[in-house]
Amino acid sequence: MTPPRPRSVWTWVVPIVTACAGVLFATSALTAQGTDIRGDRGDLPALIRAREAEVARAGHRNDVLRQQIAEKEAAVPADATLRGLREREAELARQAGLTAVEGPAVRVSLEDAKLDAASLPEGVSVDDVVVHQQDVQAVVNALWAAGAEAMTIQDQRVVATSAVRCVGNTLILGGRVYSPPFVITAIGDQNALLAGLDNDPAVAVYREYVDRLGLGYEVESLHAQFGAKSGNVRPVHARPLTEGGTGPTGSSPGTPGHPTSMPETTP
Repeated sequence: MTPPRPRSVWTWVVPIVTACAGVLFATSALTAQGTDIRGDRGDLPALIRAREAEVARAGHRNDVLRQQIAEKEAAVPADATLRGLREREAELARQAGLTAVEGPAVRVSLEDAKLDAASLPEGVSVDDVVVHQQDVQAVVNALWAAGAEAMTIQDQRVVATSAVRCVGNTLILGGRVYSPPFVITAIGDQNALLAGLDNDPAVAVYREYVDRLGLGYEVESLHAQFGAKSGNVRPVHARPLTEGGTGPTGSSPGTPGHPTSMPETTP
């Protein structure tokens, strides 16, 4: 009598895999409820434009309200105490970037390299030929450290609450989205500002990429006029978690950018 053939492992694996696939299909159908669970991103440009319009309207309303407050304050008879408070307010407003300024300035323009993926040298990635958030921040920090008295990025005043964020090759500042070239202008002693750019290590790394890969870096001296900061300048701060919550752990993920030295490339 021939002994029975051992049952193949596929005899029980196939039903299990089929059952799991059925559960996944059912879960997907319930989640989607007849819609695309990936979501339609076709309206993203329109959404960005709508948000920019909201920011512009809010900024304009803020300016109007400030003007109304200033007019009402001016109509109040001033004694010595009130005059002192107004002088202090004016000084703080100047320091906060809430007043217009003008003077000798230095302007720096940063631009992506004119290279596409097919023409990149060996060992170079697409990330190496675009301007990154850290590059903009390097120029901003170098100018502040060199004694800049006021600054703009693109058409916006840079103040203590300004935050520079890059997504892809676009820059987000004050709720508005900008494409390169990114233009940073600083009012102050021009010789000191130029020396600050020349001597800053982070800016020096960017200039290496300028020389090797053709990233844009233009510096000019000029007389500039800046308008007052528009919009809200109230700081947004972290809040403690509710009782029983847990705080974040680990370090924040790094952002893509240029390393602290140039990669070896083959022309």
